[in-house]
Amino acid sequence: MQDDALLVIDLQNGVCRKNEIDVDHFEDLIVKVSNRIKSYADSSKPVIIVQHEDKELVKGSVQWQLVSKLKLTGKVYFIAKEHANSFFHTDLKKLLAQLNVQQIELCGAQTEYCIDATVKFAHGLGYKVLMCHGLTTTWDNQFMTAQQTISFYENIWNERFLQFID
Repeated sequence: MQDDALLVIDLQNGVCRKNEIDVDHFEDLIVKVSNRIKSYADSSKPVIIVQHEDKELVKGSVQWQLVSKLKLTGKVYFIAKEHANSFFHTDLKKLLAQLNVQQIELCGAQTEYCIDATVKFAHGLGYKVLMCHGLTTTWDNQFMTAQQTISFYENIWNERFLQFID
């Protein structure tokens, strides 16, 4: 099952790797996201890559660049953002309108920040939002492991803000 477009959020070196350690289930995530990208490309559907920019993720820097293992194919669009919400002060909504997108599938990093903000805002704008379980990632924090955080947010989103398709 696919939506009109795949939105891949913040799979960048500086988001996915800290002190030589990869974010939770990184290898599996990148393989599965790359497979989703290929699936959209095979169906001639757009893939939109969202990249965060700030003082730690300076445009053009190694930290800002997409992780090298991510395989991009097909028609790919790029959106730069400076906020957790991929719609805030970006051209994302305009691009989705130009592409006649009503439904979006989301994946990427970080679950409790950029993914959560974008899921809820997309829902609020009236988009139908889909997601595959486990295709977001994050880090352990002082309250929960990364897996607990992912499960916590997937439970909140399920049937409220999005539909899981796996």
